[in-house]
Amino acid sequence: MTWFTVALVLVVASAVILRWRRPAWYWLTFGVALATVRVLVRYASVMDACGLTVPPSRWRLALARVANREVPQSRPPRILRIRPTRTGLVLRLGLRPGQDAFDVAASADRLRHSFGLYGVTSRELRSGVVEVRMTGYDVLRRVQMPAKTDARPMRVPVALREDGSVHYRDYRTVPHGLTLGATESGKSVYQRNLVAGLAPLDVALVGIDCKQGVELFPLARRFSALADNPDTALALLEALVTHMEDVYQLIRANQRITVNVPDAEIAADIWDLPEDLRPVPVVVLVDEVAELALFATKDDEKRRDRIITALVRLAQLGRAAGIYLEICGQRFGSELGKGITMLRAQLTGRTAHRVNDESSANMAFGDIAPDAVLAAIQIPTDTPGIAVTGDASGGWARIRAPHTSLREAVNICNKHADRTPDLPALAAFRPALAPAPPAPVPLSKTAPATA
Repeated sequence: MTWFTVALVLVVASAVILRWRRPAWYWLTFGVALATVRVLVRYASVMDACGLTVPPSRWRLALARVANREVPQSRPPRILRIRPTRTGLVLRLGLRPGQDAFDVAASADRLRHSFGLYGVTSRELRSGVVEVRMTGYDVLRRVQMPAKTDARPMRVPVALREDGSVHYRDYRTVPHGLTLGATESGKSVYQRNLVAGLAPLDVALVGIDCKQGVELFPLARRFSALADNPDTALALLEALVTHMEDVYQLIRANQRITVNVPDAEIAADIWDLPEDLRPVPVVVLVDEVAELALFATKDDEKRRDRIITALVRLAQLGRAAGIYLEICGQRFGSELGKGITMLRAQLTGRTAHRVNDESSANMAFGDIAPDAVLAAIQIPTDTPGIAVTGDASGGWARIRAPHTSLREAVNICNKHADRTPDLPALAAFRPALAPAPPAPVPLSKTAPATA
């Protein structure tokens, strides 16, 4: 009995320490089993308390009367499957007649308290089937990306969602994006993760960093073109428009519109072209868009109008030519001048880090996901990197990118520098790079070379 007591104390102490210091380890060792038992035992009573049950059908009541049995109880949704994950549990529920997926979503907070878990979210998979994702701990407090992700061409993992799933930036689905955030909100780290994810892919990176290049120029070995001031940015954007028009001419020359070609093989964008003819896709990263829109003189205003016009043209027409925009800024509203709201309307993907006022959050989500505005302004100042992301579908989620230092991003870009394509239209804007330092020469034949 003594040894059993000692072992029990050690197990309990280990669980307490792991839950305090390593919540992910605690979940995998103790939490997942305890949470599964708790959910299964409490399921019927919790669903009844949350109003997620339906009364028995008439034929069941009639059968009970004929058989002289007790009145059947209300029925909760059926558990089709329960699956543990590295961050929580996933329940697949089959709804009863008369129930709606919105009922489950509206009860998410009550389910979280009743099951004793950290977070609960739900989504409808198909008619009558709802997936409920439960997280056992705060996965955004210490972001740990899974070892294996579902990366595809033009689709990179950049952050972790609050339900434990990976947030991807998929340019084929959401061509253009807008990222907002105040100073020290984690916007630069998010951008570094994006560049680090794109670096191993066959894609051309084009950067516009009007803060004298302090954010993007350290990553220059992986960029095909860079601009560090508004004048150079104007010339670069107009060169991109010319490149886009050349790509469209290539597509038209290879559309193969004949009666013998199936509809699925007719080329309408670069992804329909054969691989040997397909131009390399281009991702344009604008670090601070307000620097391109502000002006002080008449000449600056003319330059500004040309810049915004080029950006709008790229946003409206660039997708089929394989040109994708990633625009970052602290604010992005009508006070930046004419054409800004037209540009914002073309930016489908929205990500907002901590902002200083509600109007900034409205700039990101007011026109697509009003519910996300409140979540964006509630991000605390002591948690840099946490953001709210959404798109034109109206859905949104809280995410956090793993911390990536500038040195780590530079190392990744240098490692994949050989993948940097040469675009003739942008050759004038290729960053001038210093030659790599020569390898150290040993002082004698017996002295080893130092790294």
